[in-house]
Amino acid sequence: MSHDTDKLIRQLSLVAYLMAERRPLTARDVKSNVEGYSEMSDEAFARRFYSDRAELLALGVPLQSQRDEFTGEELYTLRSENYFLPKLDLKDDELAALQTALYLLEGKFAYAEPLRLALQNLALGRPGFTDAATENAVRVEVSDPDYSTEMSGRLGKLEAAISKQRTIKFSYYSIARNKERERTINPYALLPDRGVWYVVGADLDDGRQVKTFRVSRIRGDIRFATRRERDFRVPADFRIDEFVGRPPWQIGDIVGEARIEVGHDTAWWVERTWGEAGRLEDDVFMTEYSSLEQLASWILRQDGRAIPLEPDELRHVVKESLALVAERHSGDAPKLAREITATATDGAGERPAGPVVPERFAVLQSLLAYLLAACGEGRDASIPARELIERFSIPEEELEEHLQLLNLVNFGGGCYTVYAELDGDTVRVDKELYGDTFRLPPRLTPLEARAIRLALEFVGPMIAADAHTPLDRVRRKLEETFGQFDLTQTPQPHVGSEVERLVATFTEAIRDRRLVEVEYQKEGEQTWSKRLVEPYSLERKLPNWQVHTWDRTRDAERSFRLDRMRNARITEETYEPRLGFEPRGLRDARTAKVLYTKPIARWALERRARPLKDGTALAEMPVGSPEWLVGETLFYRGEAIVLEPEDLRARIAQRAKELATELGVARLRVRS
Repeated sequence: MSHDTDKLIRQLSLVAYLMAERRPLTARDVKSNVEGYSEMSDEAFARRFYSDRAELLALGVPLQSQRDEFTGEELYTLRSENYFLPKLDLKDDELAALQTALYLLEGKFAYAEPLRLALQNLALGRPGFTDAATENAVRVEVSDPDYSTEMSGRLGKLEAAISKQRTIKFSYYSIARNKERERTINPYALLPDRGVWYVVGADLDDGRQVKTFRVSRIRGDIRFATRRERDFRVPADFRIDEFVGRPPWQIGDIVGEARIEVGHDTAWWVERTWGEAGRLEDDVFMTEYSSLEQLASWILRQDGRAIPLEPDELRHVVKESLALVAERHSGDAPKLAREITATATDGAGERPAGPVVPERFAVLQSLLAYLLAACGEGRDASIPARELIERFSIPEEELEEHLQLLNLVNFGGGCYTVYAELDGDTVRVDKELYGDTFRLPPRLTPLEARAIRLALEFVGPMIAADAHTPLDRVRRKLEETFGQFDLTQTPQPHVGSEVERLVATFTEAIRDRRLVEVEYQKEGEQTWSKRLVEPYSLERKLPNWQVHTWDRTRDAERSFRLDRMRNARITEETYEPRLGFEPRGLRDARTAKVLYTKPIARWALERRARPLKDGTALAEMPVGSPEWLVGETLFYRGEAIVLEPEDLRARIAQRAKELATELGVARLRVRS
């Protein structure tokens, strides 16, 4: 029997023994009665018992200890009411909506397996509950540009290091310095922010400063730095939410505050999108900054809807950027260097790794509860083996091993919980004398809790719309299941109430085939415009939500980002789906060829541009509207050059000249 299997039997038997006795127990009691401890020397027992307790606490098992006031011995207890999942007021449609989240995220979410196990525990004992997708789910698509098999494997390794509090080493590519070197960090948390995954931790090579590392920039294998069972503890004052949602111009040390005038018809959007990064007073957005260049990029992307007022240095950066954009889009386009084949360094030499998986202890906990629940008030049950394999994602060849392990879990004194055996395609289950002790679902582990929180971050508004329940109410109910954990390592879902409302509106309209009147602020427009649309499907294209429609106002297919939608109102008028019409974004898009200069080519390569021999990068991208391309090009302040089509190239040059006047920077003197 392997070391890990021995440990699992010990830990499950320890939990069973403490719950069955229902009284404070000494370490001597544990050593004498719990499977796996009795043959150990006192020294080995002390070491293993301490390690097992620490792991169980990390898994969310609420072991408690106190010192006996008379003997001075440590006494251990585990109350069953603290071990089992509390009774939840989750309605069937809310639970079904959570199952929809798993359906939507399948194959695109590294935490799908812990989420599946959490939902299995939440649904235990619910008659008639199935994992079929709801009708609305098939009209929603989730796409995560940062997700890949390699990314999933890395997240799995990082999650394991975080849960075990192990120091790790990896080679990391610093894109700003264009250098790769080995890093040693204590990983505190994983963080998805605006569609990108980061690991946050203390950099041991830089005075233990807490930093963020983009997971896609990790090269090669992720390795444990030591052989110890635990290397560090997460500081008590660490809060992951401090690292979430910072705009690019506020990353780093703050050096000043800027004042930016925004049009009255744009102020609502600034307040909704960037309200936490500053404040609005009389249509003036005041925001702290660490980088004037990044702030200037944001201003230019607004294409005239944001006017820099202070500091004066910011206005100069904007002027110089516009001048460079105009210069590089006038006259003939630059000649291209030859294309080179990109070196596949990302993940080179790395052993294949799977996605984040639930702890085996948690799987066995849930499997045991499921087997005993199948017995009900009776003594035995028969369950199709396929049902267990699919529900718990157990490899078919490992199912028998899982069952044999559960057969060894005992309460001490030869009292076992269950006897289960694989008989062909069926699992035969016999409930032992004290088996009912484990018949209820266990509380969620911290990993399962994190999976639920991350699912709410990704598709929370869809869950709320499906359940006809406000998202904060669903979230509140769910967090009752893991409220005893200090989830400082998992960010609170950052979903705006307006986006949630809009998702609910379009979900209802799609279901009932109702026209929707929307107020939409398109990029490059100074104010919003009204559209009447036939909504067909929603898409969660991280980090944004989109709705795909037929726009009756424009008599064409259009896709709209919900964060740019001021309002949406369902009308009384219905529509018949257009025969053969399957909406897809950018159906009639033109293709633009864009050259990224050396200073920013490295970032463009991360977005799948192709490297050229002179250090620049080339990309071909679909363009649904000229206004989008203008804003996108302005954002790069002259370092992105549109080569073709020629008419869009000329349009960008002209717009850069006009914008200098509109923003009041045309007459500024050029700095020497």
